[in-house]
Amino acid sequence: MSLPGQIDLNDLVIFDAVVESGGFTAAAERLGVAGAKVSLEIGRLEASLGTRLFTRTTRKVILTDAGLSLHQECQPLLRGLQEALNQYGSVKTELIGTLRISTTVDHATQSLGAALAQFSALHPKLQIDLRTGDRVLDLVGEGVDLAIRIGWLRDSSMHALKLGEFEQYMVASPEYLRRNKVPKHPEQLAELDWVALTLMKTPLTWQFTSKAGEEVQIHVKSHFKVDSPNALRTVLRNHAGISVLDQRSVQQDIEEGHLKRLLPDWTLPKGGIYAVYPAGRHVPQKVRAFIDFYRNYLIQKT
Repeated sequence: MSLPGQIDLNDLVIFDAVVESGGFTAAAERLGVAGAKVSLEIGRLEASLGTRLFTRTTRKVILTDAGLSLHQECQPLLRGLQEALNQYGSVKTELIGTLRISTTVDHATQSLGAALAQFSALHPKLQIDLRTGDRVLDLVGEGVDLAIRIGWLRDSSMHALKLGEFEQYMVASPEYLRRNKVPKHPEQLAELDWVALTLMKTPLTWQFTSKAGEEVQIHVKSHFKVDSPNALRTVLRNHAGISVLDQRSVQQDIEEGHLKRLLPDWTLPKGGIYAVYPAGRHVPQKVRAFIDFYRNYLIQKT
């Protein structure tokens, strides 16, 4: 089928597959065609448009500015066409391509990895690319479809959906508490050794609320900083001081006696679990499907 200007719709489908799968070979495997056909059709599309859509290297293909613009304009239309066809029951869609998803190492271990394993079993033709790390990725620049972020969001240029919440616990090791005065009120916390998690927006300012409704904001100092929740938990277990971690991260350590929760009658603001994805008119079906799946997964685990 040709569009006005003699552009073949199939060429646009192949173009979209190359972008989504990250390369010519992967697109050929996804579409079930020869690699030479993919290269030929992309060349024909570029010739018809009179511009290069990809910069090709020995390792990968990278969208040019023209290619990025074309993909942003065409992908929603292609997806809309596919979804319109799906309304008729004779065309059954299944998730294909690659879902590139990022989160912290801790969250992947605690929750997301198990959820992705279940999701993958439901969609065997979908490739899963899980990327873990504690730094915040540039989703568009690194080709990530979806990030699961924990805590509080800073990047307003992204779309975000809140999937769940978690409590924050202030903790220290029993050994550290034996050597120092156990606080009875938040105002006494400034006297202790704080380990700061630099991933947080304000790692040395905390707002406490008592069961009676009293609110106290404290500011503390720290000579020890870490950039990973996993590293923070390790140094706390080794008696470096006190700090705050999410309840899921420290619950087992508390139950096993490695860490102790401080001031349990006072609460800290709850953090959120967010699905974050690039802004745009169209959210890929694979992203929407996993967001719905993971929201239900978290509810069942609560």
